[in-house]
Amino acid sequence: MPGGRLTQQERQQIALGLGDGLAYAEIARRLDRPTSTVTREVMRNGGPTAYRPDLAHRATESRARRRRTGGGDARPVARGDGRDATAVRDYEEAFATVFMQSGLPRMTARVLAALYATDAGSLTAGELGERLQVSAGSISKAVAFLESQSLIRRERDDRRRERYIVDDELWYQSMIAAAKANEQMVEIARQGVAVLGPGTPAAARLENVARFMDFVSEGIVRAAEQAREILLTKPAEPEPESPGSDAD
Repeated sequence: MPGGRLTQQERQQIALGLGDGLAYAEIARRLDRPTSTVTREVMRNGGPTAYRPDLAHRATESRARRRRTGGGDARPVARGDGRDATAVRDYEEAFATVFMQSGLPRMTARVLAALYATDAGSLTAGELGERLQVSAGSISKAVAFLESQSLIRRERDDRRRERYIVDDELWYQSMIAAAKANEQMVEIARQGVAVLGPGTPAAARLENVARFMDFVSEGIVRAAEQAREILLTKPAEPEPESPGSDAD
């Protein structure tokens, strides 16, 4: 497996792969590189929708020059939990990429991934800014959007600091919010049926949209209610192996 920095040709191949909608793992396989290398390259240079190979190559050269002159590059915040800081950072970038592919803006996706990767499931704005190495303004915009989508909640801790929290119940609430948004689409589509006249091609199209979205909404609510207990149940602890279990 080749090592060292990505070449300009490899970056062109990454861009082509993104344009074709390939997963990072598939792009990495074609380059004979680790998936984490491709994920980090894309996330560091604009994300999957804004990645430009020429700009990425120049940015890498610029970072290398800064390191040679003592400017350095951003490093993962030191961890006190014994985890590999680089591995955690790479995982958060990969997790954020999945959120981005589902429609979240880049900074919003990074904030949500960072929150889910903490044992406590909560961070203050200052802790998020330090962890992601971004400004307070960027954090503020991201958490406002996440809260509006019922993806996080906020509360004050014992020191009166505002903390942003993810918990299992929020996935359920987010699903219900999505169903309600679909209900609004059903309502506006059926208003169009009345305005455009039943029996017309436009009205028939809108009625089909309304019926489809209505069915989807009912399915989301029913599935969320049935699966809610899963979110509230802790995974079973793996049983420790008994001494001598590998003996013949």
